Amino acid sequence: GAHLERVRGYCRILTQYLSQLTEYREIVTAEYIRLMYQTSPLHDIGKVGIPDTVLLKPGRLSDREFEIMKTHTTIGSQTLDAALQQFPGIAFLEMARDIAASHHERFDGSGYPNRLRGNNIPLCARILTLADVYDALTSKRVYKDAFAHDVARGIILGESGTQFDPAIIEAFQKTEAEFIAIRDRYAESRAIAA
Repeated sequence: GAHLERVRGYCRILTQYLSQLTEYREIVTAEYIRLMYQTSPLHDIGKVGIPDTVLLKPGRLSDREFEIMKTHTTIGSQTLDAALQQFPGIAFLEMARDIAASHHERFDGSGYPNRLRGNNIPLCARILTLADVYDALTSKRVYKDAFAHDVARGIILGESGTQFDPAIIEAFQKTEAEFIAIRDRYAESRAIAA
């Protein structure tokens, strides 16, 4: 739950920043920001189709297990496409599908499942990718400790133009203090609950 709250908060911060830029003003409207906030928790919906032996494995995945894990993008997009067939034209479902399908694409075209490149990756997925990676880097996982913000920042900046859209990197740099505040707020609530 805290992961989803942090990621949706990061997505809101990034989209709010982008909405102020001339080149995004017509795309990143108040409605877009709202939809991004609401749909971002569905990015990994396809993981419901991944066997627990792979999904919950505490160590590094084998090549075969990683191939299975990668199918969560396709499973998620197919699930949301099925909902869209029942309810065509629903913007919430369209954005959720785009995020589920494309949040592991990389700006340089080396991602999965479709090896999309640059602006062929939906903007919502490019935003979610940075938010999700930042959270993964700065959160403790079974297989790793949390990285400090500065370490995560260095990793992310080093991937500008390869994993991440340089425009989203710029938005991240301009909103770092807000990222830290969200990370700390939800880390504290988790500690209090323990």
